[in-house]
Amino acid sequence: MSHNRLCKETSPYLLQHQANPVHWWPWGEEALNEAKRLDKPILLSVGYAACHWCHVMAHESFEDAATAEVMNELYVNIKVDREERPDVDAIYMAALHSLGEQGGWPLTMFLTADGEPFWGGTYFPKDARFGRPEFKHVLREISRIYQNERDKVKTNTTAIVESLREQRSADDAPPLNEDILVDLVPRLAGIVDKNYGGVQGAPKFPQFGFFWFLWRAGIRFDQDQARDAVVRTLDGICRGGIYDHLGGGFARYSVDERWLVPHFEKMLYDNALLMELMTEVWRETQDPLFAQRVAETVEWLQREMMTESGEGAFSASLDADSEGEEGKYYVWTADEIERVLGKSDFAPFAAAYDVTPDGNWEGKTVLNQLRATAPNEPGERERLAEMRDKLWRARENRIRPGWDDKVLADWNGLMIAALARAGQIFGRADWIALARQAFGFICDRLTVDGRLMHSFRNGRVNAPATASDYANMIWAAIRLHEAGDAAAIDENSYLEQALEWLGVLDRHYWIAEHGGYAFTADDTPGLIVRTRTASDDATPNANAIMVTNLVHLHLLTGEIKFLTRAEETVNAFRADFAHNLVAHAGLLAAAIDQFAPQHIVIVSGNDSEGAVGLQKALNDVSAPGALQQLVADTTHVPQASPLSGKSDVDGKAAAYVCSGPQCSLAVTTPADLRQLIEESRKRTVKS
Repeated sequence: MSHNRLCKETSPYLLQHQANPVHWWPWGEEALNEAKRLDKPILLSVGYAACHWCHVMAHESFEDAATAEVMNELYVNIKVDREERPDVDAIYMAALHSLGEQGGWPLTMFLTADGEPFWGGTYFPKDARFGRPEFKHVLREISRIYQNERDKVKTNTTAIVESLREQRSADDAPPLNEDILVDLVPRLAGIVDKNYGGVQGAPKFPQFGFFWFLWRAGIRFDQDQARDAVVRTLDGICRGGIYDHLGGGFARYSVDERWLVPHFEKMLYDNALLMELMTEVWRETQDPLFAQRVAETVEWLQREMMTESGEGAFSASLDADSEGEEGKYYVWTADEIERVLGKSDFAPFAAAYDVTPDGNWEGKTVLNQLRATAPNEPGERERLAEMRDKLWRARENRIRPGWDDKVLADWNGLMIAALARAGQIFGRADWIALARQAFGFICDRLTVDGRLMHSFRNGRVNAPATASDYANMIWAAIRLHEAGDAAAIDENSYLEQALEWLGVLDRHYWIAEHGGYAFTADDTPGLIVRTRTASDDATPNANAIMVTNLVHLHLLTGEIKFLTRAEETVNAFRADFAHNLVAHAGLLAAAIDQFAPQHIVIVSGNDSEGAVGLQKALNDVSAPGALQQLVADTTHVPQASPLSGKSDVDGKAAAYVCSGPQCSLAVTTPADLRQLIEESRKRTVKS
């Protein structure tokens, strides 16, 4: 009988390890009790399905009988999917950081039988190399220390757990204000690569929170350097190999400074956040490349990332590896391309997509347009599109990368919000319908007894919701509310759902003592601490998302308590800003909404034609952070709202731009609305 207990799990990552000779346990009370019964330490291994180095360590060590024998003899071994249990991952990744180690996956932590960490690392090779010790040696030495030097272990666990519980006091920290943000903008814009965009150096990640702040601040404080840094970054990402020029979708990061060679895994959240940022920047620049990439990403989403059930939710990721090789599915040789396209088409395609006999990565070619100029010959753009389609069809015959089809509430929330906004801006009702469908799936299938769950696969929900699940789904609900007629009953249901989820967040996640939302609920079992941070990682922090959500809920309901809670959230973390500004860029961006709430409403009345013109004017100028709606009338607007009583003007559709408690006079022409937005979105300069 196998002692590997992963065969009944739903996570594709855990199922990848069900045949390992390691006696894996899933995370849970049963595994912790087994460690106590045997008086053995716990080896906790955390990874995810699309993780290349997780696969490397699995092939080298977890599939190796000799290594597994040592693991089974000395440890109770627990395998965790970080995407399925981000709450577990967050605790032990923070523990690794407290040891002075750089984080990453696979995460390899050594715990006491009570789940308290005392040492750890990331990838350990089977044989000593890369300056890292042999894994079996590490296993034996850590076990020896655990059995023979318990005092040392206790000292470590006490220090680590205390550091995890430590909260910086905000009492002595100065309150954040817009003057601080104004001074901060050139400092942050100055660390952006002047040639290729992105934060200087390599590897390069999209870093949504950082560039969202630069865009928000560039608009608010009229700073060209910040805006230009964002445009340059997005242009590099759109042209580089980090983008899949045949099939659409963005990879997780680039290993080089030019965005040329990706780490080939594709994550739902990256694509959602890049769509979000690109849509907003397109409004200001009207750059057709950004509009094209948004549309192609939605096509990829519909073709490759929808759950097989056809019920409309979005899957988590596509692997970097296929046939045991990173990027094999995506890269080409010049000969392969010439065989597919023929000699006559090969030359122009090679010039456009950096194809050379020697390749640009390990003898192969990562398709990119970093050096290409825009096509100017008649029909050239269409001809290149036909060539890309031929190559894509040929690529479809290859063995595809692994697909992690679990549905995560937080990542779906990000994509639903991005789709709803892109659908609104680009006039794509089908994109909004796609977002509505996914939203309905989360509400129907990932809700148990009125509470969200984090993960769903094969008909089973798994893992309690984190604050990010609620924050991102509230964001999605508000965006869907914005994208429709707020006077309609079904649109109001999005607002009602957002308020219901906010009630759960406030009851189970709000930390009254310090302020801010904890990552886990007060009734989440089996965790040694509750983490409370405002720093972004690959995705925006729940506290940052919630500040904007709370401001928007204040604007929609007139309830001052929501604005107060947004202020409390920003203030709760003001001591953390000085410690690491870049990591808190998402919250800094959201603070702009708290300082200057913006609400733009078009009241159509019976003038649908006039409303269309006003909507186009709104869509064609960036208003980041603004709540924006098209409504038939304001009869459903709360009396406490400054919009209450506002209407069309003499039968013409009218627009109002509200800043905090004050609304502009009505405007009825697109030119006047654009001018009004451009004036109101900027900070009023004090004389």
